[in-house]
Amino acid sequence: MNSQPSFTGFSAFSEIWNGRLAMLGFTLAVITEALTGKGIIGQIVTWFTF
Repeated sequence: MNSQPSFTGFSAFSEIWNGRLAMLGFTLAVITEALTGKGIIGQIVTWFTF
């Protein structure tokens, strides 16, 4: 990895972790949708509607 900071502030380390966490979040969203039968928006609406 490049240890020098870039001009824009992006670094390879932070971009790799950002991608990994995004993949994890997407996978959890798909699993949750498969288990509940509702999409992300439907789950949020259900959560805030008592």
